[in-house]
Amino acid sequence: MAQDNNANAPIIVTAQRQAQTLQEVPIAVSAFTAEALERQQIENASDLQLSLPNVSFTKTNFTSSSFTIRGVGDLCVGTSCDSATGIHLNDQPLLGSRLFEQEYYDLERIEVLRGPQGTLFGRNATSGVVNFITARPDLSEFAARGSFEYGNFDSMRAEGMVNVPIGDWAGIRIAGYYLNRDGYTYNEYNDTDVDGRDQYSIRGSLRLEPGPDTTIDIIGTYFEEDDNRSRIQKQLCARDDTGVLGCRPDALANEVVNGNSTLAAVLSSNELFAIQSAPFAAVDPGLPATLTALGLTSIYGTDQYANATNPSDLRRIRADFDPTYYAEEWLIQGRLEHDFGPVALTLIGGYGESEVDSRTDYNLSAADPFGVNTGLFTLAALAGGAGGPALQAVFAPVAAALIPNGPTGNACVSEASLAYSGIYGGNVYGCAPQSIEYDRSSISGRQYSVEAHIDSDLDGPFNFLLGAIYVNTRTYQNDYFVNAFGLDYAAGVLGGFTTLGAAGALPPSFLGPPFFNSETDSFTLESYGLFGEVYFDITDNLRLTGGIRYSNDDKYVRSRSPILAVPVPIGTTDANPTISAGFDADGVTAGQQAYREFNASFDEVTGRIVLDWQWSPNNLVYASWSRGYKSGGINPPFDPIFSVPATFNPEIINAFEVGSKNTLANGAVQINATAFMYDYQDLQLSRILNRTSFNDNTDATVWGLELEAIISPDPAWLFNISASTLSTSIGNTQLVDTRDPSGGRSDTVIIKDLSNGANCAVIPQAVGNAAGANAFVNAINANALGLQPTVPVPGTNTTGAYSICSILQAGAAGQIAAVNPALAALQPLLDSFGAFSIADGVPVDLSGNELPLAPDYKITVGGQYTADFDNGMSLVLRADYSLTGQQYARSFNRAVDRIETFGIANAQVQLNGADDRWFVRAFIQNIFDNDAITGHYLTDPSSGLFTNVFTLEPRRYGLAAGFRF
Repeated sequence: MAQDNNANAPIIVTAQRQAQTLQEVPIAVSAFTAEALERQQIENASDLQLSLPNVSFTKTNFTSSSFTIRGVGDLCVGTSCDSATGIHLNDQPLLGSRLFEQEYYDLERIEVLRGPQGTLFGRNATSGVVNFITARPDLSEFAARGSFEYGNFDSMRAEGMVNVPIGDWAGIRIAGYYLNRDGYTYNEYNDTDVDGRDQYSIRGSLRLEPGPDTTIDIIGTYFEEDDNRSRIQKQLCARDDTGVLGCRPDALANEVVNGNSTLAAVLSSNELFAIQSAPFAAVDPGLPATLTALGLTSIYGTDQYANATNPSDLRRIRADFDPTYYAEEWLIQGRLEHDFGPVALTLIGGYGESEVDSRTDYNLSAADPFGVNTGLFTLAALAGGAGGPALQAVFAPVAAALIPNGPTGNACVSEASLAYSGIYGGNVYGCAPQSIEYDRSSISGRQYSVEAHIDSDLDGPFNFLLGAIYVNTRTYQNDYFVNAFGLDYAAGVLGGFTTLGAAGALPPSFLGPPFFNSETDSFTLESYGLFGEVYFDITDNLRLTGGIRYSNDDKYVRSRSPILAVPVPIGTTDANPTISAGFDADGVTAGQQAYREFNASFDEVTGRIVLDWQWSPNNLVYASWSRGYKSGGINPPFDPIFSVPATFNPEIINAFEVGSKNTLANGAVQINATAFMYDYQDLQLSRILNRTSFNDNTDATVWGLELEAIISPDPAWLFNISASTLSTSIGNTQLVDTRDPSGGRSDTVIIKDLSNGANCAVIPQAVGNAAGANAFVNAINANALGLQPTVPVPGTNTTGAYSICSILQAGAAGQIAAVNPALAALQPLLDSFGAFSIADGVPVDLSGNELPLAPDYKITVGGQYTADFDNGMSLVLRADYSLTGQQYARSFNRAVDRIETFGIANAQVQLNGADDRWFVRAFIQNIFDNDAITGHYLTDPSSGLFTNVFTLEPRRYGLAAGFRF
């Protein structure tokens, strides 16, 4: 639906790759002109989604975002995943763009096409297309515009444009903006405001018209941001006191995760050190006790966040690490249009590079100071010679890196870098009196594309469009680091154990890398498409459109997930050569410390058929079928214990739609309506295993209704209304919910794996054998591991314990003696408890559940009144309200996944000078200061299963003034 100054103004769109008025295009499309964007206070993607039916937008966890249309969005997580929504700038597809971080400026219009665009915009556009059309130079006259805005949060925004014609055949347009404001979120711990903005962008456009039939556009854009934007607004958790899960699965609360559930805690615990040091009794009976005392904490004791607090206000945090955020992008585009008469040629091409690098407090909390920590004092004592020269030689360099000023001084944490040596190679991020945890998400890459299409303009009933596109994108580096002092400590101490076990064959070593990184060293996508459409006028008012497209996508990924994998000599500045060792002859890794290389290709034929009837000059009805495709991808490297396919399938949507576009009352009223139904095949859903997101395929159905209207009863009044309803249903699917691996069964035992922080479940083959499952775990814990028995896990109806999944699996398989020959006598007892499987959990049925980020309804209303004065000035009063219904953040549709209904109200008043030469505006956004949550991200079991949430911006208000001539 078009949004312009009045209902009579025709909006020209290119939804079918040719200029047409919006009301004659048989596609569900909304278009916003520059004036409409300004009037409705649409400055970014979060604002845009409020004015669109059946559209949701949210930030996501890894410097990314999700634009969901009609329930179809980005549920796939990973480097090789494609976006379901095609993001285009001047018709050029952009992959991995920073476009959604930017503010909108100097646009001609935004077009949002809803539904799969299987022919003309076919590059994975299963949900739809958002096409940003920038303003082009005007060759007829000089023009300039500028504005300045000041608001709360000390927000300052400046925008400007200059248009310079060069004769009657060329013109230049330069535009840009700058935004600087304080953060929306107050950090009580550091007394700082975070989630601020400091960004700017500039765009230069050159237009050449060497002849009446030829137009050439060259556009260059640069964007940069350097501030403390937070990737996460808030972290929610109902604390699980057992630490088996970390957070309860049945509630979200303003509490802090149980630190004993995290990888950093289990790997640096007394209990794991006791297990790892047991073999040293053969060397010295007293040595295991000495080494066990190095434990930083006990998994059964007080955790590091026991006294941490999480403010109840979504706009307040208490974290000991402030975020940092840097993003940069530049793009060069060219466009050639030439009209040959019977046919017209359009050639589009562009090249761009982008990068983003951000850090944030991983647990959004402040741990207790170490104080008198037994493990740190033991390490210092051994480093000082208390255990003898052999232990001193091993642990002195470890202590020098971890606690350079002694056990009561500051503890140091590693820099997250691809040197992979951290503090043990001199790469120190910082030191503090408590454990510091942070993550770093970074990605850099480039892309280029070229597209050409020929459009006919023939006399008679038949016309056509033929085209081809090639896209090439390369990700140079995509990393997600998690750093914590506990990981650094475990790397050093367990590396010391390895050094001791080598009996002098190794120098003092740490286990590298001393932090986690999900690293994609390289990702390449080559994609091409051949497409065409034919248009046949059956009668003067009845048209048949047929389109077909062939798409081909070839993907290559080189990736790994190293952590505490390989002994590296302390002092090594670059641990990569050591960690990267282990390739098989074919280049496939034998372990997660080495790279895995994988190629996958996908192709599909898609298209559409449309029948539209212009039954009067102002009324159009249409019916269409379209087939959309989003390519499959490659799952990351994984532990063989998990059953995960190496690749996942493409998504296919068969969409059926009927619609009507109507202009009534001499143009005073526009009403457009659409009904649709999707057959959604191989929907890509992500799940988290072992600190990595994997993707599976399932099916779904979607149906909905949309209504958009613009009413202008007279030139002074303008109203816009949109309403939509959506119903989605997931097909026959069963997946493990990591929130509760028991799947709701009371006869399973949930295990927190002491060796890697993951969760697994002990599942009896005889349903109901809860007593046997608990006895089985307790027997192994007591006799093989020295761990405590099972306990009830809050928020579930079952029990759990700390243990080691691989040892439980050996016991269930009758192979406990392979773990330790001395345990052979234990096997008959284990067998007597029954038969068990050890898995990542019990799958639960998702059949019939709603798709994530698919609100069941959405209503938007806006109205404005313009008072014209005799002196040529005018006063415009405007108000808008958007109500978004309930939706779910995850496909499991648990109560904790629910995103509640929210409403956002905006208003402004603007005084315009004569001939619109200047203006003064007062504005307010989110009048009722609604802390609306737009999305969740459930983190990994080895992080304690806390939930990150993302919100809209709080109430903003201010004044703006500008000029134009």
